[in-house]
Amino acid sequence: MFAGHYAAALAAKAAEPRAPLWTLVAGCQLMDIAWGALIITGTERVSFDPSLPGSALVLEHMPYTHSLPASILWSAAAALAVRAALKLPWRAAIIVGLVVFSHWIADFLAHRPDLELWFGGPKVGLGFWNYPVPEEALEIGLLALSGAAWAWTRGRAGQGAWAAPLFLGLLLIVQIVNLLMPPATSATPMGATALAVYVALAAAAYVIERRDAAEACRA
Repeated sequence: MFAGHYAAALAAKAAEPRAPLWTLVAGCQLMDIAWGALIITGTERVSFDPSLPGSALVLEHMPYTHSLPASILWSAAAALAVRAALKLPWRAAIIVGLVVFSHWIADFLAHRPDLELWFGGPKVGLGFWNYPVPEEALEIGLLALSGAAWAWTRGRAGQGAWAAPLFLGLLLIVQIVNLLMPPATSATPMGATALAVYVALAAAAYVIERRDAAEACRA
């Protein structure tokens, strides 16, 4: 799952505008950002099986990023970090933490059983990846609904109409490119590419909010 994770970020922004968009966009992929770094170092492991439907990823070992206890710790740490560093209200900070945890929920739906319920415990996953067309439809549907909610709240706040379709279009382009690319065969290049994409999307969200702030000052 890729675009579906960002649905949580946009829905959260619609529900709590005080949470900076870039924190939500980075937060929804925080566990994968850490995962990308850890597979590059070999701390967590992934292999590839192109014969698998949907996704060729075989996620062999990722307890520090995608186990249930780890996801709870990442979520709590993110909430406390944005509360301390950005002086966000508790509600906004908790929303950021929930967006981080939404990653595990979405992965539970999509992944084959590779998510540990506790460190060294049984692995779970409903395996929606095995049905690629419905899985892609679910991702795009969630993104469309959350994007519409975000665009509506932006309109109510008098913010520019350009940002929502631009950011949604960017997400769709990345999703399509990901679908059209040949399956990955090496962990290190894949991890590096994933990190670059996640950082670029968080940077785009930051630019959007800076532009919003500049327009508000001119109004």
